[in-house]
Amino acid sequence: MSANVALIGYGLGGEVFHAPLIAAEPGLHLAAIVTRDPQRRERAAQRHPDAQLLDDAEAVWADPSGYDLVVVTSPNATHVPLATAAIDAGLDVVVDKPVAATAAELERLTEHAERRGRLLIPFHNRRWDGDFLTLQRLIELDALGEVARFESRFERWRPQLRDGWRERPEPAQAGGLLYDLGTHLIDQALVLFGPAARVYAELDARRADARVDDDAFVAITHESGVRSHLHASQIAGHSGPRFRVLGTAAAFVKEGLDVQEARLRAGAKPTDPGFGAEPPDAWGALHAGEETQTIETEPGRYSGFYAGVVVALQGGALPVRPQEALDVLRVIEAAQASSAEGGVVTL
Repeated sequence: MSANVALIGYGLGGEVFHAPLIAAEPGLHLAAIVTRDPQRRERAAQRHPDAQLLDDAEAVWADPSGYDLVVVTSPNATHVPLATAAIDAGLDVVVDKPVAATAAELERLTEHAERRGRLLIPFHNRRWDGDFLTLQRLIELDALGEVARFESRFERWRPQLRDGWRERPEPAQAGGLLYDLGTHLIDQALVLFGPAARVYAELDARRADARVDDDAFVAITHESGVRSHLHASQIAGHSGPRFRVLGTAAAFVKEGLDVQEARLRAGAKPTDPGFGAEPPDAWGALHAGEETQTIETEPGRYSGFYAGVVVALQGGALPVRPQEALDVLRVIEAAQASSAEGGVVTL
């Protein structure tokens, strides 16, 4: 029997990522969507006619017996209050990244979920990017030898400010690029190479009238000895490689972004044939001096996250643990301190 899901929020995250992935997972049923916006409600009704449309989350808390899982994909400042309310209603909860604005908030939320015996699952979907899965496989096969340096980028050309909470500077909003794309970059680096020992960062607001960081560089020295150099920018008129990984046996270079987001935005479904497959001209390559070997990109599969959620609901392991999101937030806070002070922060 499928678990009933209440999706709170139908902006970009809810409409493009969560709703299609939930609807495609046989173990889940998208029972309700919470949004007041008339246009969003109309689109939700067209795409998910079986889901009940609710004006606010209070309707979920008023009758929680109809649901098994709440997915929170609303503005960052509401993540912790809504997740807390879901837990208090006796429901397990998935929370979009970043789960909280501070590590301390996430620690308290995690402890609250544990006391109530509820699941708290961060949505770190970029672990299921095809390029990341490919790099993970190459490392497991020791194709790179001992990795020395990991370069990773999410760079965009968006020189004009956009209205919205992401551009607001209040700390509770968790706005800016470090909390947004930086969360993915840091999470991937920690998954691949383990805990951070030291952090150095440069965070800047480059666009006219910008009040939050829109250009970020974070350097992590991992306890394993690997050095990660992470770049995120809204002012990249030309993007660098998505990955450039240097090892003692070879280097792996990958251009371009995972295809899943673009396909979801275009209305494709995760169940469509070839949904996560990348065309050959976008594949990366292993380089060892003048020797080059093209590496086929693993098909991306964001559906793996919600398949993992179903396993967790049935008593298995979580696809992403709160502690892992906490580790990311601690690196974010170290990066903020480093940028403000101009030095290296030791964790």
